[in-house]
Amino acid sequence: MTAELDPLIHVPTRLKIVATLAALPDGDGLSFTRLQDMLALTPGNLIIQLRKLEDAGYITSTKTRNGAAQKTTVALTRKGRAALGAYVQALRDLLGGLAADAAAPTRPPTETSAGGVTRARQ
Repeated sequence: MTAELDPLIHVPTRLKIVATLAALPDGDGLSFTRLQDMLALTPGNLIIQLRKLEDAGYITSTKTRNGAAQKTTVALTRKGRAALGAYVQALRDLLGGLAADAAAPTRPPTETSAGGVTRARQ
């Protein structure tokens, strides 16, 4: 039986966020603005998606202040890494059931004319 795909991670924008953060060494994070630039998201969209991931315990966000400037850093938690690992395994299990030739491109049927020329059938 194939495990279910995590619906929280399955949303493309959140999958991009989690995958981007997972590429960093354990415990490292990215600034909000760097993550926003890397994923080409609007601030509002990124905030909404990060909030959902944070509510699930998949990420942490830390706000620091340097004078008047505030910086938000986002990092993947152990729970987030584990959830991504389970998601990837569930996806592999799901796709592993496909026949190898189903994923291969198919060639159109061919025919040979009386002159010996092979061409695609119409």
